[in-house]
Amino acid sequence: MGRRQSGTARSGAREHTPGRSGPDSTAEHTAGQGTALREAIRTEQARLTRLYHRLDAAREHTRTALAAEHARGGAGGTHQARLERDVSAAEHARRLAQLDGVEHGLCFGRIDDTDGETCYIGRIGLRDTDGEIILTDWRAPAARPFYTATPADPGPLVRRRHLHTRDRTVVGIDDEVFDLDRLGEGERRTLVGEAALLASLRRGRTGRMSQVVATIQAEQDRVIRSGLAGALVVEGGPGTGKTVAALHRAAYLLYTHRDVLSRRGVLVVGPTALFARYIGQVLPSLGETDVVVATVGELHPGVRATAADTPAAAVVKGDLRMAGVVAAAVADRQRLPDGDLQIAVPVRTSLRDGVEVVVEEMTIAASHAACAAARTRARRSGLPHNTARRLFLLDVLTALAADEAARLDAPADADDLRHARKVLWARPQVRRALDDLWPHLTPEQLVGDLLSDAAALRRAAPELSPAERDALLRPPGSPWTPGDVPLLDEAAELLGVDEAALHAARRAAEAERREEEAYARGVLEFTGLAEDEMMEASALAERHHWSGPYRTTAERAAADRTWAYGHVIVDEAQELSAMAWRTIMRRIPARSLTVVGDLAQTGSAAGARSWGEMLDPYLKGRWRVERLLVNYRTPTEIMEVAADVLAAVAPGRTPPESVRTGGDAPRAVRAATADLPALAAAELEAIGEGRLALIVPDARRDEVAGAVAARWPDPHDGSDALERPVAVLTTGEAKGLEFDAVIVVEPGEILAQSPMGGHDLYVAVTRATRRLTVACRGTLPPMLARLACR
Repeated sequence: MGRRQSGTARSGAREHTPGRSGPDSTAEHTAGQGTALREAIRTEQARLTRLYHRLDAAREHTRTALAAEHARGGAGGTHQARLERDVSAAEHARRLAQLDGVEHGLCFGRIDDTDGETCYIGRIGLRDTDGEIILTDWRAPAARPFYTATPADPGPLVRRRHLHTRDRTVVGIDDEVFDLDRLGEGERRTLVGEAALLASLRRGRTGRMSQVVATIQAEQDRVIRSGLAGALVVEGGPGTGKTVAALHRAAYLLYTHRDVLSRRGVLVVGPTALFARYIGQVLPSLGETDVVVATVGELHPGVRATAADTPAAAVVKGDLRMAGVVAAAVADRQRLPDGDLQIAVPVRTSLRDGVEVVVEEMTIAASHAACAAARTRARRSGLPHNTARRLFLLDVLTALAADEAARLDAPADADDLRHARKVLWARPQVRRALDDLWPHLTPEQLVGDLLSDAAALRRAAPELSPAERDALLRPPGSPWTPGDVPLLDEAAELLGVDEAALHAARRAAEAERREEEAYARGVLEFTGLAEDEMMEASALAERHHWSGPYRTTAERAAADRTWAYGHVIVDEAQELSAMAWRTIMRRIPARSLTVVGDLAQTGSAAGARSWGEMLDPYLKGRWRVERLLVNYRTPTEIMEVAADVLAAVAPGRTPPESVRTGGDAPRAVRAATADLPALAAAELEAIGEGRLALIVPDARRDEVAGAVAARWPDPHDGSDALERPVAVLTTGEAKGLEFDAVIVVEPGEILAQSPMGGHDLYVAVTRATRRLTVACRGTLPPMLARLACR
């Protein structure tokens, strides 16, 4: 085996994230890792502080130069001089905006090569006072190895380090070592995270350890370098590093296919907001301006769906039959009058005390047949509901106007009818009557009304059973759930946009632009630039029109439901329902995807039973699988417990092979809720340094969090769960995360809480990287018989 091939494959540990502070099973190595991490953070903090000093200096220099240009004014000198001042001021303003825009995540990486040279990678380039490069722009050729190096082909790199910062502070580090033999002993002692773990494997006395590292390298490399086109499924059990491998793949693709992906962006979809935040911590090194991180519940702009569905509701909402239900709900809102449409309209009015009063009115009508013909024509147009509404209104208003003309014995040529339609549409009673027949709808209105109206559900979903409809029904105004978002997306496709509102927005924008150009003409006339036609008012207006905050590709994409991404990564993909996949596929017409998951960990009752079931409707077999087989983070002792659970709930599936031994033996203890704080404190003391999670049944989340909060305030706060020493999480919230120690509370209740409870328990017992404790008040489930309850 070549020297570089014997190095570590990749890393994934950081001080501020769970499950990352101790790869070895011995207390000595754990203590060493804590010391190494602190030393590495001190070193990188000193560098980061220096970089921010240079950033501040560059800002001040640019701000001073901009002020000087403004002080010179726009009058005096030649036309050429005035134009040059204008251009110079604009350049300084753009540079200042760029320097302000990199305040967060200024530096996110470091590479060390075989010649002993170190290069820091950041969002922009910076030089010191002597002109030497101290920070390399991530787009520069010198930064390329940071993105393209892989375990099998590291190029000139010995080590790659990811820096994680908050404001101006280094809060975590990930190391990847490609050539362990080229690192000095002092540098080896400063390795952190999985790099240290794999380095310890490399130093194992048996040849098998070297083979394990080589296997990990080959697996990761195949994932990272797989082509952009088509769909790649990365399947791996707990501890195989599939998530980080997929994110490294995103970095590789963003760099090697920059032209495509910088325009279209990359979407990363995770199962929960907590998980999205967790994986988002590595994204500055991926070119964060091109990456959108979201959950399924955040894919409809303006909606953040966080409420939970019952398992029964999740299954029904996730079924592809719901696409037909939503379509039927739209059609149900395109109604006909019971007979002829009759509306009373004024014939004569008068003003009394400034108020219009109807003196005489008559009833005009559009026949039922005319309304039916109008609806048929609008439906056959193939236009979305809100766009086709205009056709329906036009036809019915024409019928009403013709009837009005006949009753008044008035002319009814095309011009007369056009005027009569406008007059009729201005009348509130006419608008109300037509809105009742074909209303303008938003997705939120349609889906909210459908799920809270039993009669509407019966009309739209006759193919659903009464029990299925009952599972969907909920009170009006209920909060949105992730299962609602695919329904909202489906509704948005069928409803379309409000063309009238779009036209109004365009008119307002055009009026604003005319005002800007008028102002620009005044500026040019004042400065004299208008006389020699060196600059047009429209050009100057355009320059000032875009002087506001620049929106990145990611920001524009996240706000646009119809955005077509260049690549999509779906993590914990086994949790997505068929309807959720339908939503994802709308966002990636090129079908370039990385699908990451483990079918053995499917916890959603609406989730995947096979990859083909979810992907074949869109890819027809044009997808490939890479399987990660080596678990290099979870000790064998814990994986033996997990294997018992897996054998009971999914007998046909094999857990990944764990290569770590010698960890603390998993145990079961009898403990009531009141005993959990003391138990958690004992576990934290046992691990010395790191994070602990209590994984609880859904119904006990608040109860356990309340008990633990007395010692660790608000550990259940999802926004800070990754920062606290103790977190209380449900199995769904813990999915994809790892912790040094885990206490699984009441496993029997986890088993019973949903049809996929066994898979949930498998997830719960595989979140620990060092210590696993099961706490219960009664009898353990048979699949945990290996643990003697004390």
